[in-house]
Amino acid sequence: MGLAPGRRLRTRLAGLFLFLPLLARLRFADLVRQAGYPGSRMIPAPAALLSLLALKLLDKERRSHIDDFNCDEALGLFAGLNILPKKSFMTDYSYRTARPQQQALLAGWVKALAPLLFPEAKAFSLDVHPIPYRGDPTGLDRHDIPRQGKAAPSVLTFFALENDSRVLCYANANLTRIDQPGELLRFVEFWHGLTGSDPQWLYFDSKLVPYAELSRVNERGIWFVTIRRRGGSLMRRLKGLPAGAWQGAVIDTPKRCHQHIRYVDETVRLRDYAGPIRQLAVDGLGHEEPTLFLSNNSEETARNVIIRYAGRNRVEDGLGSAVNFFHLDCLASEVRLNVDLDTAMTVLANGCYRWLGRQLRGFEKAAPKQLYRRFVETGGTVVTEANRIVVQLDRRCHNPILREAALDRDQTPIPWWHGRPIDFSYL
Repeated sequence: MGLAPGRRLRTRLAGLFLFLPLLARLRFADLVRQAGYPGSRMIPAPAALLSLLALKLLDKERRSHIDDFNCDEALGLFAGLNILPKKSFMTDYSYRTARPQQQALLAGWVKALAPLLFPEAKAFSLDVHPIPYRGDPTGLDRHDIPRQGKAAPSVLTFFALENDSRVLCYANANLTRIDQPGELLRFVEFWHGLTGSDPQWLYFDSKLVPYAELSRVNERGIWFVTIRRRGGSLMRRLKGLPAGAWQGAVIDTPKRCHQHIRYVDETVRLRDYAGPIRQLAVDGLGHEEPTLFLSNNSEETARNVIIRYAGRNRVEDGLGSAVNFFHLDCLASEVRLNVDLDTAMTVLANGCYRWLGRQLRGFEKAAPKQLYRRFVETGGTVVTEANRIVVQLDRRCHNPILREAALDRDQTPIPWWHGRPIDFSYL
């Protein structure tokens, strides 16, 4: 890597360096080494992971697209290299990783990021996402693909999102259909190992967890809200209830279309679930049939239970960004462990963009695509000096917001730059 003073490296993506203060602060290189990722003398493990992360941050669909940057020495410097590796290396590298490495990296990443973005995390939204495989017939399980309206060979992935910060904090693509029912409790154990306590609230879809698993969640003292599938006899019973059995409420959250609802709050029993459970049958949410909410919390009002579950839309929005911007569905392998590395990089990239948005006033809730277009996709010149690296960003109308954020105020040393800090300047 050339760090000799006086080098001037021109790049059309100088905004990528905006993420370096965060990566240095979280000691990213140490997290990678502690996770046990493979590396070599020429391309150490932190440089390999930084190269993969750069693709996610730069809106590139596949590892083969890293060749678009092979002549950009500045992007090589971002990863601590002369230039970014070629696609053959990155593809081969992804097959050399294992699930324990991804899990260790996610644990270290979330533990370091939590004090910055979600120091008092209590509620999490959970969801699964099938990534379709478009190659020759394989031994992969078949899952329902929402956009295709049918079942197809796919890799099932599980994600957890912290509700208040909207940060993805867990992912697992090394799943089979048999493994799915136990993944919720594996996430609970993951979080307990990081914080010493279980999550306080969990929100998830009815297809994610069977009732027996719900019972085990209840035994751990975790509150949850989920949806019950509508059965014919259950719907007929609800329609036969007198008008006086229904109560009214107003869900006056901003931008909500259907605010006036009516509901029936009752206690029911479910097969394989130990003990009674609260059921809310809610009409007026925009569906032809009432929606059935299940919760083991009897203290929250019906209105609050509905609002809490509405927060689960955030994980769907997060997965939407993962598909549309981080290109989660661009699956090029039928090997789950290969896909697992990609999902781990998606979690890291999501955290990077959430942190960047938090630093920029007025963009706290901006989508990654918006942040990329206005700030990251900015040309500039990287200048190496004896005691620092200066990134000169080209003139753009949003530069005053970056100047106000002062991302380089802490002068954090970048380990893969031999301890030199980064400075930003604006033309």
